[in-house]
Amino acid sequence: MDNLLQCMKIVGDDTIQRTQLKHRLQLVKAFEIEKGMKVLEIGCGQGDTTVALADAVGEHGHILAIDIAPRNYGEPVTLGEATDTIKQSALGERITFQFETDFLNLELSESYDVVVLSHCSWYFKNPDMLLHYFKKIKTLAKRICFAEWDLDYTLIPQRAHFCAANILALYAAFYEDDGNIQNLFHKTQIKHLLIDAGFTMAHEQTVDATYLQDGGWEIDFANYVLEQFKQTPTPIHTLVQSFAHLMNDQTTGILSLNSFVISAHS
Repeated sequence: MDNLLQCMKIVGDDTIQRTQLKHRLQLVKAFEIEKGMKVLEIGCGQGDTTVALADAVGEHGHILAIDIAPRNYGEPVTLGEATDTIKQSALGERITFQFETDFLNLELSESYDVVVLSHCSWYFKNPDMLLHYFKKIKTLAKRICFAEWDLDYTLIPQRAHFCAANILALYAAFYEDDGNIQNLFHKTQIKHLLIDAGFTMAHEQTVDATYLQDGGWEIDFANYVLEQFKQTPTPIHTLVQSFAHLMNDQTTGILSLNSFVISAHS
């Protein structure tokens, strides 16, 4: 892991990056990525999963990593700054980054062994767009690997993260926010969309993510926006207040939701 951390831009204490990278390595293991594979990663962000994928495909593999966001998106390190550092590392030759890239309008002349969407589906504003992505992916790749937060939480300390995610999805719906959560997809919905796109389910598993910092970050932001819900219709305000009570009345330590992984064949 230390070698992979050196490929990434670290600001100050690397504890957060180390924790995040540990999870990405677990996801890539669940994806069953092999040496020499050509992988298309959609929604690469700052390249956390990209680095793990590049390590897995080895020197004869390649990753095309795309994101619809611009290079100057993100903080405290932008997408451009983070991925420039990765490109200058030992793994750089295995990766091609493309930003401000709409996958549905992207012309690709080659096929891929795997297309990966890792923790990016909640950015999608509606299920139809995700279905369009899946349909195009089916024409390009032998297999799709999909990872996202698992709404089926099994531990009470994960409830606060679940509530925060719901609050932030409602916030995006009422205030046209461009935040990380636009839509919450349950894994059953994802499976139905994949089947509708013509895929055949191959593998599903849960990957432990309870130790990640994301739950705490999203709870903090959910509390930050709570006041604005006073302007929403009474039923929505009441619903959000209920989520907030469940989120903030938690007496045990906060745990993040787990991740689910689904692999499907075209």
